[in-house]
Amino acid sequence: MFIDIVPNRSSPPAVLLREAWREGKTIRKRTLANLSALSPSQIVAMRRILRGETLVGAEDHVTIERSWPHGHVAAVLGTLRKLGLETILASRPSRERTLVVAMIVARVIAPGSKLATARGLDADTTGNSLGLELGLTDVDADALYAALDWLDAGQARIEARLAQQHLVDGALLLYDVTSSYFEGHSSPLAKVGHNRDGTGWQPQIVIGLLCSAEGCPIAVEVFPGNTSDPTTLRSALTTALTTARERFGLTHVVFVGDRGLITDAGITQDLKRDDDTADGLAWITALRAPAIRALVETDALQRSLFDQQDLGEITSDAYPGERLIACRNPLLAVERARKRVELLAATERDLAAITAATARARRPLRGKDRIGVRVGRVLGRFTMARHFNYTITDDGFTSRRDDAGIAADAALDGISVIRTNVPATTLGATAVVAAYKSLAHVERAFRTMKSADLEVRPIYHRKDERIRAHVFVCMLAYYVTWHMRRALAPLLFADADPAAAAAERTSIVAPAVRSNAALQKVARRTTDDGTPLHSFRTLLRDLATLTRNAVRMGEARFQQLTTPTPLQQRAFDLLDVRVNVS
Repeated sequence: MFIDIVPNRSSPPAVLLREAWREGKTIRKRTLANLSALSPSQIVAMRRILRGETLVGAEDHVTIERSWPHGHVAAVLGTLRKLGLETILASRPSRERTLVVAMIVARVIAPGSKLATARGLDADTTGNSLGLELGLTDVDADALYAALDWLDAGQARIEARLAQQHLVDGALLLYDVTSSYFEGHSSPLAKVGHNRDGTGWQPQIVIGLLCSAEGCPIAVEVFPGNTSDPTTLRSALTTALTTARERFGLTHVVFVGDRGLITDAGITQDLKRDDDTADGLAWITALRAPAIRALVETDALQRSLFDQQDLGEITSDAYPGERLIACRNPLLAVERARKRVELLAATERDLAAITAATARARRPLRGKDRIGVRVGRVLGRFTMARHFNYTITDDGFTSRRDDAGIAADAALDGISVIRTNVPATTLGATAVVAAYKSLAHVERAFRTMKSADLEVRPIYHRKDERIRAHVFVCMLAYYVTWHMRRALAPLLFADADPAAAAAERTSIVAPAVRSNAALQKVARRTTDDGTPLHSFRTLLRDLATLTRNAVRMGEARFQQLTTPTPLQQRAFDLLDVRVNVS
């Protein structure tokens, strides 16, 4: 049966309840009742009943039994699936793969311990809709630890698949290392070493990250934290080379590393071969301050080079077969001069306090050892030892500035020298400088992984393989975040048009600038249509207000999403993610 509305020319349409059946190839109909006297709402109700829907009376009110924050889960999980990361993790579905996906998404939306992540997957007690979306039940911390073991065993395979998608022969590879502190002393990887976090002498690990030229993370490696820097960096560089050549199958690459990573020893023993071009081992790095000073002293680098330009190529017998591109950034020169003045003043003040302590009448500071400890503490704090001449005796201390040394340092303010073996026919001087400055992408990745966005630290795992897997989860979370930030740039304070910003830049040596559109957007704090701008984190919080609701209506129970706001719908459209109840 069905309701048929028959239009009339000079009177309201007739609403008929009809029945239809088939006789051979012919469809027969007959009218069972005339419903024209019913109101429109009654007619709609009749149609719903004929479709088999259960209608609820006014006395049977709607009850929201439970709500789960859902929009941020849908955005992150939808992006992860759109990127094909599930298939990259493993071609076939498995509980371990699903748990790893859960840890990656949880690391983006609510970073925490594995116990907190497991509890957040329990839809009956707490957390968001992630457990419901992935169909996970009865998840505990031990299950997540087992999934970490599974992930560690497949890391090389997963990274090779990421490299297939984002790297080609001849590509730039950005590589850098950082450290992260560790809670506990049970892991052989967690050792006291050179601390980059400023947390004192706390056990740490060293993390090496390999990225594409755009900053997309490809591979990550964990090293012991107690190895001296040169040895650690040499080991990291060797590992990165092996990864690119043997695991990724790349024969021609250009490694870009900072001046602390690609050193003279690394170039000589790891990067140089009898035929660099055939071997495909090209590199870009920079010289340290002493090496730049040596170029100035031998007149290989003259300040007059920068009278009419801010970069130029030079040659030196100390670097045969290599290209040296000298750059000078006036803004950086001003900043370094300002910082030096402040550090010199602070050092001089504290050294004067030590001098006064040795000369006071009551309980004066005595003894070379005690005075030396105080002096060393001050000079180490401000790293100004090279700019002061001082004398320590058993009953006194004097110091004065080394004006000649200070002037020599000031002459190099704002000057940097990029060093490479890439031929000029492959990369011009400007492109080489741009490639080196792109290491900022890796630094941004480290900031994101180590900050409240992903919180790689503190690390509590005791087994080395789980430490490595935990860091790998954080890298995969950053992989998803990296793609989301690019897609959501119109809603963020970020520049949505980096190509326009690059075109507006007057010189590659000068600091990076934003496009005019980005400057206008940030100035008014809104998009063109008046939507307030967000940071990535606050946008996720806004998306989380779109909830997944367990609804009871009479005897019927179902789940339903709240209606997305215009901002939320715009975010889902930019991510190309559909939001529904799975």
